[in-house]
Amino acid sequence: MAEEGLRPIIVKRIKKHGGGHHGGAWKIAYADFVTAMMAFFLLMWLLGSTSKGDLKGISDYFKTPLKVAMQGGSGSGDSSSVIPGGGKDLTRKDGQVKASDDPAVKKTFNLTAARAAIEAEDAQRLKSLKEKIEARIETNPVLVKYKNQLLLDITTEGLRIQIVDEQNRPMFALAKADLQPYTKEILHEIGFVLNDVPNRIGLSGHTDSTPYMSETGYSNWELSADRANASRRELIVGGMADAKVLRVVGLASAANLDKADPFNPINRRISILVMNKRTEESVIRDGGRQIEVGAEDDAAAAAGAAAAPPPGPPGPPVRK
Repeated sequence: MAEEGLRPIIVKRIKKHGGGHHGGAWKIAYADFVTAMMAFFLLMWLLGSTSKGDLKGISDYFKTPLKVAMQGGSGSGDSSSVIPGGGKDLTRKDGQVKASDDPAVKKTFNLTAARAAIEAEDAQRLKSLKEKIEARIETNPVLVKYKNQLLLDITTEGLRIQIVDEQNRPMFALAKADLQPYTKEILHEIGFVLNDVPNRIGLSGHTDSTPYMSETGYSNWELSADRANASRRELIVGGMADAKVLRVVGLASAANLDKADPFNPINRRISILVMNKRTEESVIRDGGRQIEVGAEDDAAAAAGAAAAPPPGPPGPPVRK
């Protein structure tokens, strides 16, 4: 009994936790919620800043089978989508191409509209040049005397300036390519004004239908070409830049101005064409075919020149 009284008494106490905190699990849940909200608002911002066409392209991309997408297109070979492999780019209209120095930025250009705008600007520039030359003729004491010999009109190829002969006032010496002094004055005045526009020019020489042939074979063809080239030199003397000249041709009597009277002195003329951009590009592309594009009736002149019969036997020179 004594031994039992000496045993230690052990008291076991159990510590109970109150309501308090439940650890850090709530922080993970809150972080997931904030991340989801950030992703949601980022998605809303992207959808709001994307065009309808791009949204349609994105939608089509995710509708495209994975195999077709990995092959780089919608099966038809069209890989112009906003996303590679996404099929046709619905944001591109017919007649448009997309180009940008930065691949991340797409700029759309309508080539048809751009060309139309350039041609309209070019036409207005030539119209202004025509008005300026007409005003210069009226106010310049040198040019006003020859007003009746200066013909200006707008054709489908550009501004045409024609210097024609009169019965008692020829531009050149008899049967030669030597310009008369007043013809040089006219060309000097015109040459200076032509520098006001960037357009290139073409010159063509014309004679009437009076036959001319020397013993050496020198005919109206050579004479008209030499006169056109002599006019080119005087334009440059007047201040026109040499680089503006794109073509110089001689058409003899293949394109008479007065078709009813092929022997009319008015058919003897020099035609200066201030080319519009379309004609200039055509001449450069075609290598400068032997056609005076400045005159609407000169297109037929080329065919007439090609089909011209061989010259007859040499005869005495005729006054031109």
